[in-house]
Amino acid sequence: MAIWLTEQSRVLIQGITGAEGRKHGARMLAAGTAVVGGTNPKKAGQTIELNGQSVPVFGTVAETMAATGADVSVVFVPASGTKAAVIEAIEARIPLCIVITEGIPVHDTAEFWARAVEAGNATRLVGPNCPGIASPGKSNVGIIPADITSEGMIGLVSKSGTLTYQMMYELRDIGFSTAVGIGGDPVIGTTHIDCLRAFQDDPETAAIVMIGEIGGDAEERAAAFIEQNVTKPVVGYVAGFTAPEGKTMGHAGAIISGSSGTAQAKKEALEKAGVRVGKTPSETAALIREVVRSA
Repeated sequence: MAIWLTEQSRVLIQGITGAEGRKHGARMLAAGTAVVGGTNPKKAGQTIELNGQSVPVFGTVAETMAATGADVSVVFVPASGTKAAVIEAIEARIPLCIVITEGIPVHDTAEFWARAVEAGNATRLVGPNCPGIASPGKSNVGIIPADITSEGMIGLVSKSGTLTYQMMYELRDIGFSTAVGIGGDPVIGTTHIDCLRAFQDDPETAAIVMIGEIGGDAEERAAAFIEQNVTKPVVGYVAGFTAPEGKTMGHAGAIISGSSGTAQAKKEALEKAGVRVGKTPSETAALIREVVRSA
């Protein structure tokens, strides 16, 4: 099984006619993703060729959903237009909206996140500034390479896009049920805890890898959730142990205040919750191998 993104998922691309929408739309189709349409109000009624397939272009998310049965949106819209695009998806009540765009002002993200909450969380937001979701062998939505891993039993949730790819590649022989890149901005939709809960409930996810980074307290909150609610083995990695003290690093969310938000504080919180924490991505991969072998 997989969480949120399966072989039944029908995907629309907001910004399908732009350079990023075209490039990654073609790549997603090549990976077997059911890309059924896209939006561009100025080009509604046209079709676009992606990977040898004609994909219809609609004016709005609601029109695309009505015509194609789309239930997943992926946003490849420039930062200046992302707030409007995501609010449109929320108002159409699409179940899953994956926001790839980076550089979105925090107040824009806060506004569309609040709109989703006001709408009863009918739309799950993933991102922004994230690589997307991949359920190997089933569907791939976003910018995660489709050929770096295989289908398997590991669930992955990560703030970092590049570490998502590295972990998927290093564990390609074991494989993944679903990998979720949640993004590292200060305000995001889906959190570590949301993913941990979903992986705990997925009968075909046997073990979980959680990748965090310095700044904020998301990993500490996730550790508290794991201690109380997760029975499956969890292996963690926190990026930023070698960051120079006092220097701004990484994502916009990587803000440290005193000892709060440091890699060491996060590592200690996770270990207290029973999570084995690797010092490097490769060591983390080795730990998850031990967990899988002993399962």
